[in-house]
Amino acid sequence: MIKHSDISNKELYQKIKRYEIVLGGNNKLKIYGTLQCKSGKRMKRENRVFFNSIKDVKQQDYKPCGHCMRSDYKKWKNGLI
Repeated sequence: MIKHSDISNKELYQKIKRYEIVLGGNNKLKIYGTLQCKSGKRMKRENRVFFNSIKDVKQQDYKPCGHCMRSDYKKWKNGLI
C-alpha cells in the first residue's frame, strides 16, 4: 500500500505506466476501486492510497467500490467475498 501523500505526482504516473499501481482506495473508509473511478478521483489526497494487486487489497480488508466495481460490491455485500 502506498499513500498518495507519500509519493510525488511524477513517481505516481511512472508506477501507473509500469503497472506497479493498479488500484486505488480510501484509507479512512477502507474502500478500493479502479484508478478511473469518479468517486476515487474526488477523494482527498491524504485519504487516497494505491495498491499493486487485488491480493494487497484483500490483506488490508478493504471493501470494493459500489460504483466502479459493482459486481464485486454486490458479492461483498451478500457475504460471498
